[in-house]
Amino acid sequence: MDKKLVIIPTYNEKENIQDIISAVFALPGDFHVLVIDDGSPDGTAALVKEAQKGAPEKLHLIERSGKLGLGTAYLTGFRWALKQGYDYIFEMDADFSHDPKDLLRLYSACAEGGADLAVGSRYCNGVSVVDWPMSRIVMSYFASTYVRGVLKMKVYDTTAGFVCYSRKVLEAMDLDAVKMKGYGFQIEMKYTAWKKGFKLVEVPIIFTNRQKGTSKMSGGIFGEAFWGVMGLRCRKF
Repeated sequence: MDKKLVIIPTYNEKENIQDIISAVFALPGDFHVLVIDDGSPDGTAALVKEAQKGAPEKLHLIERSGKLGLGTAYLTGFRWALKQGYDYIFEMDADFSHDPKDLLRLYSACAEGGADLAVGSRYCNGVSVVDWPMSRIVMSYFASTYVRGVLKMKVYDTTAGFVCYSRKVLEAMDLDAVKMKGYGFQIEMKYTAWKKGFKLVEVPIIFTNRQKGTSKMSGGIFGEAFWGVMGLRCRKF
C-alpha cells in the first residue's frame, strides 16, 4: 500500500486541530498526518501531543519557534516526508476549508489517474467557494487569472493550498531554491513542477470558509505572490 502523508501547518488552531486529525484518520487508505506548529500560544501543539497517544505511528508533530511562514512549514514537511519514505504527500489547511474526504479524490487523480500533482481547485468549474466575502473571492480569483496570464500555465487555481504531490515531483525539485513563503509559495511549487514536465491536474472541490478560529490571510502575502510571479518567468529550471 502507498504511504500517504497529510501535512497540516498550524498557528492557533486549537478549535480545529483534533477534529481535523480525527477526520483524516477516519478515511479509508491509512493516511498519516504531520502537524507543523509555529509556536502557537493557544496550545495547539499540546492538543496534538494528546492526540498522538492514540495514534503514535500515524500522527507526527514538528514544533517550530515563532511564525516562520507557510512556505517554510511545507518545505520542512516535504523534507521530512521524503526521508520517511512517503509516496504521496498532501498539503491541507487545518480549518476544514478543505474537506478531508477530498483527499481520496486527490490521491486517486495521482495514483490511478496518472497525474504527478493534483490540485484541489476552487476555480476549474467556475467559482466554488462558500461563505467568503465577495472582496476576498475577487482577490483570489483574479490573482489566479493574473498568474495564469503571466506564466502561461494552464492551472485555474494557482494559489490553491490543497494539493497532492507524488514523491518523484518533490525529489526532482531543489527545495532549497524555493524563494516565496506566503501564497506565492503555492504558485512557485506548481510552476516549478510544470516547467519540469510533470503532469498537473485540477480536481474540482468546494472550498468552505472556516467556522472556527481566525484567518491568517493578509494582503501582504498576496503582494508577494503578485510581484514574485514576474521573477518566476525569468528563472531557469
